[in-house]
Amino acid sequence: MGSGVKEASVRLREDADAILPSPKASPRLPACPSDHRQVLSSLLSGALAGALAKTAVAPLDRTKIIFQVSSKRFSAKEAFRLLYFTYLNEGFLSLWRGNSATMVRVVPYAAIQFSAHEEYKRILGSYYGFRGEALPPWPRLLAGALAGTTAASLTYPLDLVRARMAVTPKEMYGNIFHVFARISREEGLKTLYHGFTPTVLGVVPYAGLSFFTYETLKSLHRGYPGGLLRKSHECRFVTVRLDESAWCRAEVWLKYGGGRQPYPLERMIFGACAGLIGQSASYPLDVVRRRMQTAGVTGHTHGSILSTLQAIVREEGAVRGLYKGLSMNWLKGPIAVGISFTTFDLMQILLRHLRS
Repeated sequence: MGSGVKEASVRLREDADAILPSPKASPRLPACPSDHRQVLSSLLSGALAGALAKTAVAPLDRTKIIFQVSSKRFSAKEAFRLLYFTYLNEGFLSLWRGNSATMVRVVPYAAIQFSAHEEYKRILGSYYGFRGEALPPWPRLLAGALAGTTAASLTYPLDLVRARMAVTPKEMYGNIFHVFARISREEGLKTLYHGFTPTVLGVVPYAGLSFFTYETLKSLHRGYPGGLLRKSHECRFVTVRLDESAWCRAEVWLKYGGGRQPYPLERMIFGACAGLIGQSASYPLDVVRRRMQTAGVTGHTHGSILSTLQAIVREEGAVRGLYKGLSMNWLKGPIAVGISFTTFDLMQILLRHLRS
């Protein structure tokens, strides 16, 4: 049996050599895009993914923030009542109030995060000797955590501005630039990074677990980590693909039988699972972050992570205070993350087809 597999492997290689001569001998091998084209592709795909995902769940996100920064007890009934009265009193489009600030923050955040993730995967893959393959668990988790930290560090002031606009009436802040101007004038420039530490502490498990879960589910879907060769008794054809993480090196993988790519709906489900796990793990720090970001307009005093955490637990209790709005996050989070990951993957596939 072992010799049969070996012979099949040799025949496969011979067939592949006949179909794909070496790059030196044949000009027909598709030219590889340069590194900067790869980065631009990831930036564009990430930006679109973030914009679509956040716009889809903006009303739910605004409602969650309002509960997070107040002492009101959260319930699904109260959340939908707030949505309804906001619609009656301020109009339908008011449900997306602050979404322009969200887009200003989310588009660069998502673009940087997805692009950084692709780069960190490539770097860690080369370092650990897994170039062109799916990373093992720990480097996979590390790549996601580093990507989230990089994006959060570069775009944090925009996140603070978005939170301020979400919890204040129109009369207080007219637009994004007005928020920046008033905060700088009345509270000082350092306020723009108030709450940054809990943000990073929350991003590490959130981004790490989200990317880790999504990549793991895709690998499991393909049958073997990294989409390795599968044996098939019905094999008649050889399919060639350029691995996503090593496109510019044109590392050719031969796969036959099975190993198909997930359908969009399957990607949505994988992303939803990733969002559910990531957001549940980091949610208490998200509550602390929002309190610190909006302290200047909600009557709370500016404090450290520990003092803010203690105040929430003292006033509202550990579970009710630190997990307030989590049920709404379980509704909006999986939807947003599912849309985001799916859009990124499909855009990457589309752009790859266009340039090839």
